[in-house]
Amino acid sequence: MKHIRFDWAIKKILRDKANFVILEGFISELLGRSILIDSILESESNPWTEETKLNRVDILARGDRGELMLIEVQNSTEQDYFHRMLYGASNLITEYLDRGEPYGKVKKVYSINIVYFSLGRGNDYIYQSQFEFIGRHQNDRLNLSPTQKQLFDLEEIYQIFPEYFIIQVNKFPDITQDTLDEWVYFLKNSEIPETFHAKGLPEAKERLTEEQLPPEERSSYRQYLKDKQYEISILETTKAAAKLEGQQEEKRSIARSLKESGVGIDLIAQVTGLTIAEVENL
Repeated sequence: MKHIRFDWAIKKILRDKANFVILEGFISELLGRSILIDSILESESNPWTEETKLNRVDILARGDRGELMLIEVQNSTEQDYFHRMLYGASNLITEYLDRGEPYGKVKKVYSINIVYFSLGRGNDYIYQSQFEFIGRHQNDRLNLSPTQKQLFDLEEIYQIFPEYFIIQVNKFPDITQDTLDEWVYFLKNSEIPETFHAKGLPEAKERLTEEQLPPEERSSYRQYLKDKQYEISILETTKAAAKLEGQQEEKRSIARSLKESGVGIDLIAQVTGLTIAEVENL
């Protein structure tokens, strides 16, 4: 059975407190510890929580420990996406520190990014970044002092700084090895097999279906799927056209070199596949 796409669910369903258990399950599997969501926040200075474009959906949650979790789903390639991740996390830190508060009150931020394109160069489909200081000469790791541990109730420096997660859904091989993979399978395929038991998925399986949507939202969701299909078709057509144009330009470049070397026009046309007129006009 096909279920509702996760990006649509974030827009319409997962913001409801009754469905926090689904989002809590996903984040718990990702972080490797149980997470409870205290509330879904609306950012004052960032427009992403009200984003309605097809390609980008965001949700900002606050955990039971006060930590902030920015979950973003991005469908289209963006070359500066790493920079936006940094901007988003940094903006949250300053936004949720009241003026006059000590820096020790800075909120922990988790930036969770679900992308449907290849971001950077790498072979894995899940990446995690944790902050640490490494000695330049001794190659040792800088740690919190006993006083800092007691004062801030923390054990490691990385627990202060933002953590970044990237899930490259398009690279997932559809082979599940653990419960987090079950979630990635759902993110990619919008399906939840009977054998899956990851936290939050049983509730997602029950609630994230078209049949559960009110008639107006069901109609809106179907239109969303049509828009996505049309958009994907346009993108694929554009990519194919760009690839073809690249091939043609390569042929013209070869033809120019052969022509400058004195090779006959008929032979150049035969070798490159260009017409005689195209070769003559180079």
